[in-house]
Amino acid sequence: MLQSKKPLILLLSIIFATSCQNQNKEMVDVSPPVAKKIPKNLEIHGDIRVDNYYWLKEREDPEVISFLEKENEYYQAKTAHTLPLQDSLFTEMRSRIKEDDTSVPYKRNGYWYITRFETGKEYPIYSRKKEVLEAEEEVMFNGNEMAEGHEYFRLTGISISPDNSMAAFGRDTVSRRQYYIQIKNLKTGEVYPDKIENTTGGSVWAKDNKTFFYTKKDPVTLRSDKIYKHVLGTSAEEDQLVYHETDETFNTYVYKSKSQDYIIIGSNSTLTSEYRILAADDPNGSFKVFSPRTRGLEYSIYHFGPDFYILTNKDGATNFKLMKTSEKATSSENWKEYLPHREDVLLEDIEIFKDYLVISERDNGLNKIQVNRWDGSDSYYLPFESETYVAYPYVNLDYDTKLFRYIYNSMTSPYSILDFNMETKEETLLKQQEVLGGKFNSGNYRSKRLWAKAGDGTAVPISLVYHKDTPLDGSSPLLQYAYGSYGSTIDPSFSSTRLSLLDRGFIYAIAHVRGGEYLGRPWYEDGKLLTKKNTFTDFIDCSRYLIAENYTSSDHLYALGGSAGGLLMGAVVNMAPELYNGVIAAVPFVDVVTTMLDDTIPLTTGEYDEWGNPNEKKYYDYMLSYSPYDNVKAQDYPNLYVSTGLHDSQVQYWEPAKWVAKLREYKTDKNELFLDTNMDAGHGGASGRFEALKETAKEFAFLLDLEGLDQ
Repeated sequence: MLQSKKPLILLLSIIFATSCQNQNKEMVDVSPPVAKKIPKNLEIHGDIRVDNYYWLKEREDPEVISFLEKENEYYQAKTAHTLPLQDSLFTEMRSRIKEDDTSVPYKRNGYWYITRFETGKEYPIYSRKKEVLEAEEEVMFNGNEMAEGHEYFRLTGISISPDNSMAAFGRDTVSRRQYYIQIKNLKTGEVYPDKIENTTGGSVWAKDNKTFFYTKKDPVTLRSDKIYKHVLGTSAEEDQLVYHETDETFNTYVYKSKSQDYIIIGSNSTLTSEYRILAADDPNGSFKVFSPRTRGLEYSIYHFGPDFYILTNKDGATNFKLMKTSEKATSSENWKEYLPHREDVLLEDIEIFKDYLVISERDNGLNKIQVNRWDGSDSYYLPFESETYVAYPYVNLDYDTKLFRYIYNSMTSPYSILDFNMETKEETLLKQQEVLGGKFNSGNYRSKRLWAKAGDGTAVPISLVYHKDTPLDGSSPLLQYAYGSYGSTIDPSFSSTRLSLLDRGFIYAIAHVRGGEYLGRPWYEDGKLLTKKNTFTDFIDCSRYLIAENYTSSDHLYALGGSAGGLLMGAVVNMAPELYNGVIAAVPFVDVVTTMLDDTIPLTTGEYDEWGNPNEKKYYDYMLSYSPYDNVKAQDYPNLYVSTGLHDSQVQYWEPAKWVAKLREYKTDKNELFLDTNMDAGHGGASGRFEALKETAKEFAFLLDLEGLDQ
């Protein structure tokens, strides 16, 4: 990677600011970088947009790298006085984490599988024990050893052969989510040299113990589009293509049913599903279409005995229903209703056991878990009392058991893993997250759910948490977070890192804006495509509500969002910049129109059902009306911290880079504007568990510095 020399004035500024950390930060006087302007006309539908910073897309251009490095140098110089605070925050957050932590073991096919961390190490160790937990540990993968020599490392998709002798696994050392798969002989410890490049990292073994299936990506768009079959003892070049998803709006993947009887190929777009099935003991057979795709029909399949259960929106079941069909007649005309659709309850998932069916649903935004005996003799819900909690199934691999394992946590209590006996209704706590340091007491925190009224009269829920000593008189700083896309629900879960804000007097709020599924599938439908602006106005209306109800004020209100939530941040600061003192936009998707018009960019074609296809004028016009980059204008903006990764495959680095360059050109205020580019990482940031805390420490230091808090 190209490296530029730092100008002497920047080095002196950093040294001076660090040595004078207790003095005013205004003493650091460094001019921000100014990106050159090279006008490029972008024309479609008779409309011409002029993009002066289009040139920043050239990843290999030394001038682009130089610009990113200058922005980094500017950020580092202007925030040098916060380095002691960042270090303190990092140390504090790390001190709460149990470093020598171990997962709750689960048993599969004669082995107990365990993931553990060692003190001071960044990456997990994956091990197993044969039959009993007292048996000798067999280390399958030591992530710390595998990560040596790499700035970034990710291990994924560990897949064990049915005879327990082989493990296929994927790794990424670039952070582009292009994993290569290798095979490890678990008996000899040998890792075979052959590499299967450009995959999703996951794989599925057939019952013959020598054949596995995996997914490859398009090398340009990174769309998962092909399923291959690999046979041990052959090279990757000999692998057989078994399925090619040619529709560019779909992605494909492969997995095995819980019963282990079927290899399943899934194909999904935002609105449509299709599956292909193959008996796991017939790897050389042909995959059979479960039910042909029909636009707008979504379904997922669960095999049990001689039948399949189907979770689907068939026949207008907006919040989904459960249907059933024989494994010998799987097309949709054969499906019979098992659990009906409910207008006010979202059916999210099911877990099948020999004697019980467990249903995960969402009612008025809250997770509910219902246990039902197949014979109809008993049906009940697990009791949860809070309005700011999360509960969902954990690892449940066995059919023939009365134990249902699930996770529970809330905004004030750490996550717990529990075994629930579905027959006796007795519960066993297997593990609760330890928050070290001796200072955490869940009784010191309060949480509640509020309802703000949107401009169109819709009630928008907000989950809130704060320290019991924090004043609720409008004087406290408040960080408001949201995502609001893809039907992804941000649940009110616990965070040990968040305590560093709560203990310093911050209130933390999650705005459950439209575009997620917090209030069911219609909540998602009302925040996408041509109703996408509801996501932005909901967030703004939540902010106004929190100010009006004296939880905070505009001088102390902050906003945070990442990826599609970064788009939300970009739209909000264009629409209502006066409400916020500071905004954090992490890997923000802000150049919506240009990206969605470029089908060579990863993920673009699969996003049409979420944002619309701007090749159609109505979607182009609507996107253009809110696209953060296109709507930057001459006005005051809040203080802004923008982060990205050079190798990001989800939101390309040039989107935030261009956005910051344009903001520098137009903004009329003297507030801070920082672009912080991780030159070694991608969408998820740093890969190590502690290195990632350094990025959180940067964000928190940005907020605390704006509040005048230096410790």
